[in-house]
Amino acid sequence: MLHTLDISTKGRDELRDITREVLSFVNKSGVKNGIAVVYCPHTTAGIAINENADPDVKHDVLMRLDEVYPWEHPKYRHSEGNTASHLKSITAGPSQSIIIHDGELLLGRWQGIYFCEFDGPRNRKCYLKIIEG
Repeated sequence: MLHTLDISTKGRDELRDITREVLSFVNKSGVKNGIAVVYCPHTTAGIAINENADPDVKHDVLMRLDEVYPWEHPKYRHSEGNTASHLKSITAGPSQSIIIHDGELLLGRWQGIYFCEFDGPRNRKCYLKIIEG
């Protein structure tokens, strides 16, 4: 079962919690045990799992990514001027796989699933694939 999640981001860098949307799709699928794959088909965005209890974590992660990958650097050569967003995307990665057990996402107590925007604002897509088993 494949589902497309449409996401509109508001800022250049944004960590959007999509845990509820993923869980809703799992519930609609009827799959009780298996894997949920969350995949981002964009080269300047990604998918991450991290803490979703304290909003300061999102701030700190984005701040540190900006420090590690500054938007402007004298040695960047990419003509579009968004090298930092590509580097951040590589760091986050394009997908996450989450175990489904008894109809629930097997996430840790403080974990959430994030769509990571690094070159917004944009209209994006994210694919959710449920694999039963």
